[in-house]
Amino acid sequence: MIRYALVCEAGHEFESWFPSSESYDDQVVRGLVACPICDTPKVGKALMAPRLARTDRAPAAVAPPAQDATVPMISEPERQMRAMLRAFRAHVIANSEAVGPRFAEEARKIHYGESEERSIHGQASPEEARALIEEGISVAALPPVPDDRN
Repeated sequence: MIRYALVCEAGHEFESWFPSSESYDDQVVRGLVACPICDTPKVGKALMAPRLARTDRAPAAVAPPAQDATVPMISEPERQMRAMLRAFRAHVIANSEAVGPRFAEEARKIHYGESEERSIHGQASPEEARALIEEGISVAALPPVPDDRN
C-alpha cells in the first residue's frame, strides 16, 4: 500500500491510500479520486518528504496497534463538513418527493403549471439539467457526500 498526500485544484490537502502507484494513476485517469472537501476530481500529488529509517541505531520496539484501534483519515473540520452535507441531503430528501429519472419531465410540468407545485428530487443528466436552466426552471444539484463513494 502507498499513502499519497494529495491536493486539489482549489488547494485542499488530503491523504489517500492506494495499492500501488499504477492504481493511483489509473484511478485518477478514470476520475475516481476526488477531493473530500469540494469533490473535484482535479487532484494531484502534493510534495512529500520520504520517511527514512535510521541505520545508526537499533529499531525501537513498537507495540502493535490494538485490534479495534482506528486511525483518523480526515480532520475534524472535514468530518463536520461531511456531517453538514449529510444533514442537508437528508433534509432535502425528507421534504421533497422522489421522482427518480422523471426529474426533468416533472420539473417542466411543475414549472408550466401542468402539475401541482411541490419540491421534488431525482436524477437528470447534465444535458437535461442544462436544458431546464435554459428554460428558466430553477434546479440545483444535491452535493454528494464523500463517504457515500467509499
